[in-house]
Amino acid sequence: MVPVTPSLEVAGLAFAYPDGHQALFGVDFSVGRGERVALLGPNGAGKTTLVLHLNGILSGGTGTVTVAGLPVGKQHMAAIRQRVGIVFQDPDDQLFMPTVREDVAFGPAAAGIKGAALEQRVHRALEQVGMRDFADRPPHHLSFGQRRRVAVATVLAMEPEILVLDEPSSNLDPASRRELADILRSLDVTVLMVTHDLPYALELCPRSLILSGGVITADGPTGELLSDDELMRAHRLELPFGFDPKSVTMGA
Repeated sequence: MVPVTPSLEVAGLAFAYPDGHQALFGVDFSVGRGERVALLGPNGAGKTTLVLHLNGILSGGTGTVTVAGLPVGKQHMAAIRQRVGIVFQDPDDQLFMPTVREDVAFGPAAAGIKGAALEQRVHRALEQVGMRDFADRPPHHLSFGQRRRVAVATVLAMEPEILVLDEPSSNLDPASRRELADILRSLDVTVLMVTHDLPYALELCPRSLILSGGVITADGPTGELLSDDELMRAHRLELPFGFDPKSVTMGA
């Protein structure tokens, strides 16, 4: 059997900001194609710094990041930016065009896709997130949950290798939260989900990484990590009151 190239490999990644603050001290992990993995950790652990390395927004540290076999660096930057789609916490950071259709078309059009191929990308991405009927609406007329789904569509239209989600459940009402979970489960794409919402991580991601103090301190099945009281306390992770991770039947 030919070994399958992982979607993401991070090896020895260390990074300090110009003011001298060391955010990452040597991060190592890999994510297989099609996996859904949660990245957990307390505030200040380095999660955002790590995510911004995945598509080259941040660089200049030591170590390597490889996406689908391509090293992240100047030589492959255009290809990397298409392969790594980051959905930011606030959808308004990603939606700026007059209509939903134009927002979703923006990335592929900038990458040189035109005509029927562009229309097909837009149609498919909106279909995937259940927003096809809203294509001609201005994004600012949509609810927050709908805007987040359109923000996901703007990334899916690039047909990424990896979908990186920053706090995807934040500010969503229970119905929107469930709808987004159903969408994420249906996608045939590798997912790395940065979240403080531990029940959501358990529901969606069979595997979790804990980033704490700039290093990966745990990597394993989400239910096992969340059930380890000592591990959770050590890294300032708290489940909602009364929530028992062992009682949850997690979807594949």
